[in-house]
Amino acid sequence: MTSKYQHLIDLNDYPVAWWNKLISLGQDIYAHPQRYHGACQNKIMATLFYEPSTRTQMSFQTAMLKLGGTIIGFDNPATSSVAKGENLKDTTKIVSGYADIMVIRHPLEGSAKAAAISAECPVINAGDGGHLHPTQTLTDMLTLIQEKGRLDSMTIGLCGDLMNGRTVHSLCKALSCYKNNKFVLISSNELKLPSYIKDILSATGCEYKEIFSLEEAMPELDVLYMTRIQRERFASEEAYQQQKDIYVLNKQKMKSAKPDLVILHPLPRVDEISMDVDDDSRALYFKQAKYGVFIRMALILTMIENKNPTTLISGEYQKNICCTNPKCITNREGYLKKSFIKSGDIIECEYCDERILL
Repeated sequence: MTSKYQHLIDLNDYPVAWWNKLISLGQDIYAHPQRYHGACQNKIMATLFYEPSTRTQMSFQTAMLKLGGTIIGFDNPATSSVAKGENLKDTTKIVSGYADIMVIRHPLEGSAKAAAISAECPVINAGDGGHLHPTQTLTDMLTLIQEKGRLDSMTIGLCGDLMNGRTVHSLCKALSCYKNNKFVLISSNELKLPSYIKDILSATGCEYKEIFSLEEAMPELDVLYMTRIQRERFASEEAYQQQKDIYVLNKQKMKSAKPDLVILHPLPRVDEISMDVDDDSRALYFKQAKYGVFIRMALILTMIENKNPTTLISGEYQKNICCTNPKCITNREGYLKKSFIKSGDIIECEYCDERILL
């Protein structure tokens, strides 16, 4: 299934050259913001946020306003017809008809792709459950280019909720495409990186290791990407409480780190980075959030101006097979055709990347 609009569902749907061009545009906007004032005059962006957001939502809104455009949408589905039972297709179809570009965040995995299928304008994925978050990855890469000067030849530590961390999944997929990057995956056994992401690291020739100790990893890292343990992704409060305080970065742990270490965090934080780290020059997570405005300005400009179609579904429809991921959008929105990519005796859901053994 092909849409006549250009969408950003997964950053890896585009070549690395496209990412680099986008990042370069973000750098130029950061350096010369006045050149882009009014670039989206008379354009409307719709923001559909089914989940809470501060940075992603506000940075998208700020980006569009700085470009001279206007904004419609909701940040609480309870204030829209979603509360009356309206499905994603109908909401998307209606709202996209009012706008030139649409940004969606939703708690179910594969929801952004499902929205793009029925949309009448370009769709940007602002986070689909625990699956992907491509615009956070663009923010992270702009930050690294600005602060480290490169996207390759780094040892990158990712710490915390690697299983449910959509920012981690997108970042691993992206940085694995640059030469000589190594990954240190720091988590408990319960929150390890999903197998399909590790398979991507292996397929691109990236070295990685899985460890439990943050202290053990600190001396070798060029980048430390901290993440919060996400209460909303756990099945029970008890399961969350068992994990929530395992990783805390504090001033003491920073003593063994490299002088040029970069500490990133997609935010919000809870207690996984002590506030005594905030004043360390290596702590760049607040600056990282500011860079998000400029890369999203670049993305809005690129998506609105580019009329290239997007292939959304290319696999085989399966009438009698359902995705086994209970958080997949296809298990909520029954009208969606189940589509899978087959590889040997394994099929992979085209919406959420869940793998099923036949």
